[in-house]
Amino acid sequence: MDSDAASPRSALDLPLWKKLAGGVSAVLLTLLFVSSGSWKLTDPFTWSEALGQFRVPSALSLPFTLALGIAEMLGGVLIFVPRFRRWGSLICGLLLVAFMVYIGVNYSTLVGKDCSCFPLVKRSVGPGFFIGDGIMLLMAVLAWLWARPSRGLRVALMVLGAVTVFAGVSYGVNVARLTGTKAPASVVVDGAPRSLQSGHIFLFFYDPACMHCDAAARRMAKLAWKDTSVIAIPINQPQWAAAFLHDTGLKAGTSLDVKPLRDVFKFLNTPYGVALVNGREKADVNNFDESEPAKTLRSIGFVE
Repeated sequence: MDSDAASPRSALDLPLWKKLAGGVSAVLLTLLFVSSGSWKLTDPFTWSEALGQFRVPSALSLPFTLALGIAEMLGGVLIFVPRFRRWGSLICGLLLVAFMVYIGVNYSTLVGKDCSCFPLVKRSVGPGFFIGDGIMLLMAVLAWLWARPSRGLRVALMVLGAVTVFAGVSYGVNVARLTGTKAPASVVVDGAPRSLQSGHIFLFFYDPACMHCDAAARRMAKLAWKDTSVIAIPINQPQWAAAFLHDTGLKAGTSLDVKPLRDVFKFLNTPYGVALVNGREKADVNNFDESEPAKTLRSIGFVE
């Protein structure tokens, strides 16, 4: 006998309003989780930068972005299909609980930070975050309660495989896009045009009021640079650029051509760096902890 048909909690025996409520909850969560997961997988480097602002260790931010994107897409796809709905609900619910616990533990540090994890939901860390995730968690619970028991593990694993392949292809495309990006022909440095098409150039994007940027500049000031020109670009408050370089000791020219550079080199947060060789990107640096950017710059021959 079919176990679904024999089950007293079969979705076939539910009142129409419960079927509709469970189905609507599942569809809404599908839209949220598939869009969120695909967003992370199609732009993993930007997302790994954003996770760094949420106290995720820099060495783990990119793998965590990929794993989170895969989990969100898998949960979103499975919850949409009635035969997999309970499995999808469980994945979505566990993710939501993990999000709320993590934000709750780090609330005092993260309060006020932008947390638009779902592209359709713009929000920041605060009381509203927990209300929003609580509503989504309730939707996941309803979708689980008012769905038939899940079956077809083999097909579900095939869905996981397809999502993982998508993540791998997307990552490869993003790596190819990062490597070799052509810089603008020139920028104005200290009042004079400066070509970006020859030699070794390191572009350092920073916020003069950012303590993390200050610490990064002080560490870079101690590096033994080879034949490399350093150009510092303040993303705001340009009037403090000279004082910033003086206080940190970083030997660099200053360019205020922020927009044309940011149109080419995409990033969310500072400090951020781009190493150019003959006008093309050799490496980007979004990690400025104790070992970086020295490790990356040394590996590409920019410093001793």
